[in-house]
Amino acid sequence: MKSKQTMGRDMSENAVAVVILAAGQGSRMQSDLPKVLHRLGGVPLVGHALRAARSLEPEQIVVVTGHGTQAVTAAVARLDPDAACVLQAEQLGTGHAVRQALPALEGFEGRVIVLYGDTPFIAEETLAELAAHPADLVVLGFEAEDPGRYGRLVVTDRGLERIVEWKDADTATRDIALCNSGVMALSADLLRRLIAGLSNQNASGEYYLTDLVALARAEGRRADVVICPEAETLGINTRVELAAAEAAFQARARARLMDDGVTLTDPGSVFLALDTVIGRDAVIGPNVVFGPGVTVESGAEILPFCHLEGCHVSEGATVGPFARLRPGAELGADVHVGNFVEIKNAVLDEGVKVGHLTYLGDAHVGEHTNIGAGTITCNYDGVSKHRTTIGARAFIGSDTMLVAPVRVGADAMTGSGSVITEDIPDGALAIGRARQATKPGLALRLMAALRLKKEAR
Repeated sequence: MKSKQTMGRDMSENAVAVVILAAGQGSRMQSDLPKVLHRLGGVPLVGHALRAARSLEPEQIVVVTGHGTQAVTAAVARLDPDAACVLQAEQLGTGHAVRQALPALEGFEGRVIVLYGDTPFIAEETLAELAAHPADLVVLGFEAEDPGRYGRLVVTDRGLERIVEWKDADTATRDIALCNSGVMALSADLLRRLIAGLSNQNASGEYYLTDLVALARAEGRRADVVICPEAETLGINTRVELAAAEAAFQARARARLMDDGVTLTDPGSVFLALDTVIGRDAVIGPNVVFGPGVTVESGAEILPFCHLEGCHVSEGATVGPFARLRPGAELGADVHVGNFVEIKNAVLDEGVKVGHLTYLGDAHVGEHTNIGAGTITCNYDGVSKHRTTIGARAFIGSDTMLVAPVRVGADAMTGSGSVITEDIPDGALAIGRARQATKPGLALRLMAALRLKKEAR
């Protein structure tokens, strides 16, 4: 049995913290928006880094912000409320950026992994290998099809000797195909000690994080490389690269769903978000767009030209065509939402039918209720939102206006064309429209008078 001291040491050694560098302006994006806030798979780029970091179950995540710090900090708070943000007021290089994160890691004694907010595709398995690697310092490398201006990894039988930035590399070093991704892992203690020794005496006048390798080797520490596919290291620097990354993301996400038993009838026309969850045997028709926060359970069907975000679709439900589910929409089992229906912040219990041309917002609809065409919950008075409650097995006639706050009881009915402003008891029929008046022959006389008036002009 391990002693308490040994157990404590093991826990410290296995602990992980992640630093995400997200301070850059991204000038090549030609945008006022910070680069890491440009969207990929429906969420900001930094959201992909945060999700990858969380796969390690880290004790801490620290995001280093710079350009547009307020916007980036706000986005991080929405995406991962437990992550901390620190400011790099001056962009003096990656080493300087990581140094800004150290006060937030005070007292942490595990392994620190440095990621980048504009590199969205690093696999969870790759990060796990970095976290578990026995070397004192580990760098994530890749063999580039076109090494270009990447920094080069100089490796010998003793491991990773040094990283040379392209600007500082001689011809022989530039011929090396093994490139640096920028991702690094090392113990917090080693990081604190080595980073204090960084110099900016280089072609860019910056403090390179990559120089930690040479400093570690000078101490007699072991440095090594974990190699991953080049596709995992793809960084986003331009709109063209962002579009290419979106295409790559969508292709992978579609393939993953189909491998998991989801039917995509026209895969190339379906667009998914980073967190889209769809159960097996669900069927997704053409031209369906999933925003963030969507779960579709097994056996549900989403028909063509639907847009879903922030919603939940239960088993056996059908949606569409041409329907929109907005945040807070909760569809129970076997619910049917038809064409040109919009649902927002509303719960539809089992078996509800909303066939077409309807808006349900801020509502709760009881089981097996039928909502007629053209029904609208009038939920907004110009200042506040109000809720509509409809009981089980109710029948809402076509073109009913439900002026919230209002309750329709179980087994109740509304007459077509009604404006409902008062609660309806269980089992009651409510009709809220003016009585029809019929004037025999008036239509003919009126049209004749209008034609004479036109001819007299």
